[in-house]
Amino acid sequence: MKKIILIATLLSIFVSCKNETEPVKAIAVNYPETKKVDTVNTYFGESVADPYQWLEDDRSKETEAWVKSQNEATYGYLDNIPYREELKERLTKLWNYEKIGPPFKEGDYTYFYKNDGLQNQYVIYKYKTGDDPKTAEVFLDPNTFNEEGTISLGGISFSKNGKILAYSISEGGSDWRKILVMNAETKEVVEDTLVDIKFTSMSWYKNEGFYYSSYDKPKGSKLSAKTDQHKVYYHKLGTKQSEDQLIYGGVTEEKHRYIYGGVTEDDRYLIITPRVSTSGNKLYIKDLTVPNAQLIEILGHTDSDSNIIENLGSKLYIMTNLGAPNQRIVTVDASNPIPENWVDFIPETENVLSTVTGGGYFFANYMVDAVSKVLQYDYDGKLVREVKLPGVGSIRGSGAKKEDKELYYSFTNYVTPGSIYKYDIKNGISELFRKPSIDFNPEDYESKQVFYASKDGTKVPMIITHKKGLKLNGKNPTILYGYGGFNISITPNFSIPNAVWMEQGGVYAVANLRGGGEYGKSWHNAGTQLKKQNVFDDFITAGEYLIDNNYTSSDYLAIRGGSNGGLLVGATMTQRPDLAKVALPAVGVLDMLRYHTFTSGAGWAYDYGTSEDNKEMFEYLKGYSPLHNVKEGVEYPATMVTTGDHDDRVVPAHSFKFAAELQSKQKGNNPTLIRIETDAGHGAGTPVSKTIEQYADIFGFTLYNMGFDVLPSKTKEKVKG
Repeated sequence: MKKIILIATLLSIFVSCKNETEPVKAIAVNYPETKKVDTVNTYFGESVADPYQWLEDDRSKETEAWVKSQNEATYGYLDNIPYREELKERLTKLWNYEKIGPPFKEGDYTYFYKNDGLQNQYVIYKYKTGDDPKTAEVFLDPNTFNEEGTISLGGISFSKNGKILAYSISEGGSDWRKILVMNAETKEVVEDTLVDIKFTSMSWYKNEGFYYSSYDKPKGSKLSAKTDQHKVYYHKLGTKQSEDQLIYGGVTEEKHRYIYGGVTEDDRYLIITPRVSTSGNKLYIKDLTVPNAQLIEILGHTDSDSNIIENLGSKLYIMTNLGAPNQRIVTVDASNPIPENWVDFIPETENVLSTVTGGGYFFANYMVDAVSKVLQYDYDGKLVREVKLPGVGSIRGSGAKKEDKELYYSFTNYVTPGSIYKYDIKNGISELFRKPSIDFNPEDYESKQVFYASKDGTKVPMIITHKKGLKLNGKNPTILYGYGGFNISITPNFSIPNAVWMEQGGVYAVANLRGGGEYGKSWHNAGTQLKKQNVFDDFITAGEYLIDNNYTSSDYLAIRGGSNGGLLVGATMTQRPDLAKVALPAVGVLDMLRYHTFTSGAGWAYDYGTSEDNKEMFEYLKGYSPLHNVKEGVEYPATMVTTGDHDDRVVPAHSFKFAAELQSKQKGNNPTLIRIETDAGHGAGTPVSKTIEQYADIFGFTLYNMGFDVLPSKTKEKVKG
């Protein structure tokens, strides 16, 4: 028998600033009944019930039926939101502008990515270098891969002469890839497709072949079975995949869950970077000019993130955080490259460093409170200049080849759509190359960076963006976004969905939490394992700051995050169910006791630890694991969990089980829904059409549960009238 609950958010309240005469309409939700089983797992003598563990079987008919019934309930709710279609129309209209990526040169041609507006996938164009870019022709169009747009283009890599292209594709958003090899002149596929490839780069050696990475094909479910022995292979053109040479991995007892192989620009060295987890790597090189050369160990431990970013002959330039939490660049000769011989080239500073090379220079991109500052150095380590940027925000660029005279980069922030700039490497002058034509005026909006004290007094930055003239009355619909993990930095970036949110009078706030990389390795470590609670405290305090300063109130606050950020939302809503009105955990890591048993999850142990490590770690994880902290008799926020049925990074079972727990135990009338995208994975490569539908649903759900019966912008128009 299905449980029927009437959802009537704020039924007794007349929403004065939106609609002064009518409350929001009640929507009935028919929750499917989710069966419970007697599964029990034991950790250090403690039994932990897992009544929904059967939902982990992504191949079962029962799970398939459950997914179908949950989607029917969710879409039955969403279909009754009166302005859902209006949001979709506005998202579609704003999305429909030409988007062009920075050009890059390969062989005799210049290439660039372009989307006419609403194409599901970006298209690659090419033109003869030196010709008018207007003569560009379609080179590779992923929209032709299948009608639904659910086969996406992954990475691309050209041979050294630019005449052969290797490119990877993903089907249905899966992390598993296929690699195709194409003649770049005739556009003909020239070899059999390489299959069963996951988490790979493609790096060419001359024009003869390329290095790539993968796992052995797992037994059981390809979506959820564990993959924890990565390997690097070399594929020689003209040979079968079965003949590919194993270069590294799979022959030692230690599990290297991620291993990548790359060739230096001059084809002299092969670089191998084995990783046990997502943080820290060993480092080896092999001299490809010496027949039968062996790998030379530079680092035999995983205590740092270190990689060779450039070489001049045998002189290696290594980016490392070994002994330098904010990163530095060192030099060493390849004949004896051990750390004792390293010499500082660009020393560590108080700001986090990343770098690219191009035209014979290094471009050191420093992150200063999550925004970019770029310094240009020559190969002797001499500072040439500070690169003048277009404004305060983020720059992105992949550098250029040694012989290039210019490079291209994009600049963006929360109110500035990404524009492309051409930089004269010798003279240090940037000029606007392409500016998008979009129906959005940045002058109408403002971003402000604030610093607030977290629970333990740590100063945490947050950028708050909204329309100018915002009234600080505590009634502004607000989305607080966070991530806080894996040394990943959240930097200012324009987003079409966020622009639509702010058009509705919404506030968009991003907190740069511990666990991220904004302030280097020490900032990352302060939000890992037995310190993970710091991340949740930082996020909770960010919400309290927004409320205390009258940007919003608990009735108008939504918390949002994806993947590790989905964990963040799940932990926050279970620890502080009163903080926000709406919770939006996306593709989240929500079962902290079993996450490491799926796909590549064991590689996340640096950040989380695992329930098998020791009793202390088990108890700590169980203490915040969202799945295990849903309590009977608690009123949780209106929640819409989102995931994809082909997510083989954070398997959808996390979301399935968490949604089932919420539906079983929720007190009160706040809805607890799960929206499961079909033929979709962790997010990368999702077709534009699906993305637009998803955001229309997310924003519609959020605003409706904040009590808006019409869009906020319409209400304000009515008030003005």
